[in-house]
Amino acid sequence: MLNIGVLGSGNGSNFQAIVDAAKRGEFEGRVCCAVSDVADAYILERASKAGIPGRHIDCGPSKSKAEGVGAEKIVEYMRGCDVDFVVLAGFMRIVKDPLLSEFSGRMINIHPSLLPAFPGLASWKQALEYGVKVAGCTVHYVDAGMDTGPIVLQRCIPVIDDDTPESLHARIQKAEHVAYPEALNLISSGRVEVAGRKVRIVKD
Repeated sequence: MLNIGVLGSGNGSNFQAIVDAAKRGEFEGRVCCAVSDVADAYILERASKAGIPGRHIDCGPSKSKAEGVGAEKIVEYMRGCDVDFVVLAGFMRIVKDPLLSEFSGRMINIHPSLLPAFPGLASWKQALEYGVKVAGCTVHYVDAGMDTGPIVLQRCIPVIDDDTPESLHARIQKAEHVAYPEALNLISSGRVEVAGRKVRIVKD
């Protein structure tokens, strides 16, 4: 049973997908809390509606990192909520210590591209500009880099000739809403083995 804390900076659609999947019993776990670095992020409204504790935590002067005192505040709050596994859902900061070390090997992220292609911001726009024929999403463990951790699973979608950044992003998000609960099911059922950069999925 995973006791999950979710970190997000925006709308929280993946947070909602995870909460709904937990209610349907799609993985062995529960969402204990939501934390956002943005005071008015809709993910906190979603948490409130779901009856899940949510809090805005100022992550400090850096706009791109969760580190130092800000990261320690997140750790303290998640400890208080009995969190043992962290899920990033649109969290727009690179996670650093002490948050990274506290949940080492127990933190995953979802990225809207088929990593290692197109890391960083607006990856769906990067994919369109590059002219790829296939896009998708990646669930990966979080390490000290940006979108560089070991890959748990990936889901592909075709790029359509008349796709816009908005239409492609919307279809990638639909894939994310399926992929994240699937990854949590694999992890919570003990079927994920990590050896260096390689992740092995153990069969039922």
